[in-house]
Amino acid sequence: MSAFAVAERAADAAPDASARSGGLSGCLFAGALAGPQRTVLRDSGDRVAWCARPAITWTYAAAAEIVGRLARGIGAWRLPAGSRIGLWFSGGAESALAHLAVEASGHLPCAMPAVWDAEQLSGGIEAAGLVAVLTEGRRGERRPAEDLAKAAMRHFGLRYLAAFGPGVPDGVISLDAMALERGIIEPAASLGLVTFADGDPTRPVYRTAAALAAAVEAHLDALPVGADERILTLLPAHDLRGLVTGLGAALAAGAGLETVLPFGETGFRSALLRPVPTRLVVPALIEPALAALPLPWTVRALHVVHRAPTPLTPRPASGTTGPQRLDSLVFGEDAVLTRPGLRDLAATLAYPERAPLPRTLLDLARGADGSLSYRGPACAVAPLPRGEIPDTDTQAWHGAGYRPVLSGGTALGVERA
Repeated sequence: MSAFAVAERAADAAPDASARSGGLSGCLFAGALAGPQRTVLRDSGDRVAWCARPAITWTYAAAAEIVGRLARGIGAWRLPAGSRIGLWFSGGAESALAHLAVEASGHLPCAMPAVWDAEQLSGGIEAAGLVAVLTEGRRGERRPAEDLAKAAMRHFGLRYLAAFGPGVPDGVISLDAMALERGIIEPAASLGLVTFADGDPTRPVYRTAAALAAAVEAHLDALPVGADERILTLLPAHDLRGLVTGLGAALAAGAGLETVLPFGETGFRSALLRPVPTRLVVPALIEPALAALPLPWTVRALHVVHRAPTPLTPRPASGTTGPQRLDSLVFGEDAVLTRPGLRDLAATLAYPERAPLPRTLLDLARGADGSLSYRGPACAVAPLPRGEIPDTDTQAWHGAGYRPVLSGGTALGVERA
């Protein structure tokens, strides 16, 4: 089937998928119609050593077809609509395809950190009430599909296990085989997603598709991504931080997402040198090491992501030109605050009432005791109970649990309140 045929089919299935569902899978199918040959997902790094599979590159059209096939296969499990399905991946293209397929099949994706051990995995399955989990056969020295099969014996409600890649044990469905089956389905309206606060398996939190879309829109307000760009990220997509700055931002803009996994200097340098306009997304932890690495001219923006609590010490201006700077501060699984540079971020935290924030999406305030609060659809989350999907309030103020450390009219960091 040609790419244009896939795009045509996507148009027939969901001509306004992005606007109708507000979900990531809807954005993917809309992107397959608008620019079928643009690259949407790409892996870098030594993938063969990591998972015994070559790096993957998917166009929007090809990814939409694969997601449609996977969604059709998941639909054949005949689970009740809105069932909670876990995603236990280390990141990369397969992780994104799995997330999009679960969403497109009408179920609720629950992203789980790859670093969890067997006990944490079991705790997350129990706390979120999962009925199925998708994972990978190999992850470096680990064998997640085997670990998952062992964990499943403790959870009678866990009905389906599936995995990409080699090393898929008996009793675990092969997602590779499912992706080869013919037939795709129209993406269902997104039900939102579940992540885990502070990576704690006992604390699943829920946000609607509209809340995720608002978080992405508020993030992109500081510096929109162009459709000709790629987001080159070092962040996994198992939490709000990675989803908003990575897959969510890329799909909202019709751009590409490239993940360096596993991280290695050689693979990272090779990825950097690819001649594509680039937004580089890195955790603040590696910024000192990155400062010693000359960035190629293709890097249009350097995006540094901090997680509260954290110091926020602006670096002295070097006097040399470089890429545009973005800084994001992430408050757990609640909110992502993005500003054009660390000094702007620090000033925003010190005087949020003066900052040009997209306040219909994310409003920020500082109380008399200095503690931060926020409200708006971009931070509308709620703890996930075992039963029904909870309601979320977009207008109520919520305490962030943090306050800025102030000095001379700016914030030198953020500490717990």
